Amino acid sequence: MMSTLHPLLTTGQFDALMNDLFTMGIGPVDKVVRTVCVYLGIALLLRVAGKRLMAQMNSLDLVVVLLLSNVVQNAIIGDDNSLSGGLLGAVVLVVVNAALDRLSHRSARVRWLLEGSPTVLVRDGNVDETALARLGITTSELRQALRRQSADSAREVKIAQIDPGGAIVVDLLADEQSVSRAELRAAVAELSELIRERR
Repeated sequence: MMSTLHPLLTTGQFDALMNDLFTMGIGPVDKVVRTVCVYLGIALLLRVAGKRLMAQMNSLDLVVVLLLSNVVQNAIIGDDNSLSGGLLGAVVLVVVNAALDRLSHRSARVRWLLEGSPTVLVRDGNVDETALARLGITTSELRQALRRQSADSAREVKIAQIDPGGAIVVDLLADEQSVSRAELRAAVAELSELIRERR
C-alpha cells in the first residue's frame, strides 16, 4: 500500500501539485518585466484610442475590451501557469498602477502623458464636428450624452467636453440652467419687496 500525505493524493501526486502551484515557468524578473511592459503597452493603446472607448462603449468596443485581456495573457504569463507566478503578476499590476496613479496626481505633466487632456465637443452652442470625427462619436451619441446632462440641444450648451477618462461634462448657458426652489423663492421674495416699495 502506498504512503499518502493526503487521503486522495500519493506522495508523488502531492509533490507534482506543489511543483505546479509554486514553481514558476519563467523567472521572477522576467515575469515583472513582462507585466510592466504589457501594462504600459495597454495604457498607451488606451491613451491613443481611449476617450471614445471609455465614453460611449458600443458592442464592438465591448468585444475589444473583452478580448484584450485574452490577447495579452500569454505576453504576461509566458510559459507559466503557476499560482505563485499569477500572484506575482497581480501584485506587480496593482503596485505599478498605484505608483502611476499617485505620480499622476502630483504631476500635471505625468497626468497629461498618461491620460491626455479634455477635448471640447461643443462651445457656445456650436458642435465641433472635427473633434467628433476624430473621436469617432456620432451626433446621435453626443445628443444622448447632452440630454443625460439636462441639455435639450447643443444650442443650450456653453461648453461640453470629454475628459480623458471618457466622461462627457456639460456646462449649460446661464439662461438654460435649471433654477432651484431656493433660488425661485429668493427671486419671488425680491420681486415682492420691490412691489411693496413702489406702493
